[in-house]
Amino acid sequence: MSNIDALYDKVVIKNPGEREFHQSVKEVLDSLIPAMDRHPEFKKFKILERIVEPERQFMFRVPWMDDNGEIHVNRGFRVQFNSAIGPYKGGLRFHPSVYLGIIKFLGFEQVFKNSLTGLPMGGGKGGSDFDPKGKSDNEVMRFCQSFMQELYRHIGPDTDVPAGDIGVGGREIGYLYGQYRKIRNEFTGVLTGKGLEWGGSLIRPEATGYGCTYFTQEMLKARGTDFKDKIITVSGSGNVAQYTVEKVNQLGGKCVTLSDSAGTIYDPDGITGEKFDFFIELKQVRRGRIKEYAEKFNVDYYPNKRPWEVKCDIAMPSATQNEINASDAQKLVDNGCIAVGEGANMPSTLEAIDIFLEAGVSFGPAKAANAGGVATSGLEMSQNSLRLAWTREEVDQRLHAIMVNIFQASRDAAEKYGSSGNLVVGANVAGFLKVARAMMAQGVL
Repeated sequence: MSNIDALYDKVVIKNPGEREFHQSVKEVLDSLIPAMDRHPEFKKFKILERIVEPERQFMFRVPWMDDNGEIHVNRGFRVQFNSAIGPYKGGLRFHPSVYLGIIKFLGFEQVFKNSLTGLPMGGGKGGSDFDPKGKSDNEVMRFCQSFMQELYRHIGPDTDVPAGDIGVGGREIGYLYGQYRKIRNEFTGVLTGKGLEWGGSLIRPEATGYGCTYFTQEMLKARGTDFKDKIITVSGSGNVAQYTVEKVNQLGGKCVTLSDSAGTIYDPDGITGEKFDFFIELKQVRRGRIKEYAEKFNVDYYPNKRPWEVKCDIAMPSATQNEINASDAQKLVDNGCIAVGEGANMPSTLEAIDIFLEAGVSFGPAKAANAGGVATSGLEMSQNSLRLAWTREEVDQRLHAIMVNIFQASRDAAEKYGSSGNLVVGANVAGFLKVARAMMAQGVL
């Protein structure tokens, strides 16, 4: 048994039942084998053994009262994974599926993703098993205030800077920030994704979708093509999916699917113009179901299905983890898909990734392709520190440059470490090396 296999087995034993965390660790460890072979100093200083263990983690009770006066109790989490290159940075997820294993997988991925941006940010993640769906604004506010009543002890602009994720948008960030400001009596850049009127950055809501599209554009350029006249299937209908569709439309592609937890819509004419405007209003204002789009524009709706059976040139999974399994991946390959850009966190299973790579599909792994969100959060942190606000064009240009740099760093690392064209290996190695060298420079901590 190799040292890598032994370490993975140890992770599984020490973290029982945390399937998503196990999956994330295995993907990273397997791809780091060539880097570890070339850098024996990392073995001596037990860098891998240290990097798979969070620096600290918190779990806490979150009691709150609904509009009928009934008290509910949820669990809150924050995992501070690695701070070797900067303050912990990573989103908060509010969803019933949240438990410690999901938060640890997301925090572990965040370490490498943040490293790839080139910005000084460590990795962390947090959230709760609270479900904001169907809750009134006042109920969400009361929950967020209770959540921050504990979280505030562990965060700060130079310590840990949370952001949004699934279930945590501008509304939730506002309530969280208001409570933090009241408790601490200070106005600092402790959260990102803030409103423009109180420290937020232009392009931040669009950043993950725009960034994934920019990264996918670089993969297409490497194949000698672009988005023009391509058919794209997009999953999800939240923030990432919304702005993926918008940017793809601008680049000449045609997005034909969207989905939510209840099903998928298929619009062969493309989600553009009036239809796109309706979709944005549906999700951002009314918080309705994607089925309403199908009813409004008389297009196909497939209940309880994901978009991966639809023939496409490019797939951009933008919903949640493990939404593309081996069967889905094979359907995409059989239907002629040439590129996959992961907008969600770890949306493809390990088996699906193997199928894409073996088929020669250009595959943009999440920790590289969806890094635009945290990159722009880093830009928001910079603006807060400088007490400045950059224009939309300035932020978009910086975001685009970061995504191009991430692609180039991933491509170059893959080639240097014997896996030319494999951006999974490239992204993991490139992100790891920076963190590993920082850990060594700072001693055994």
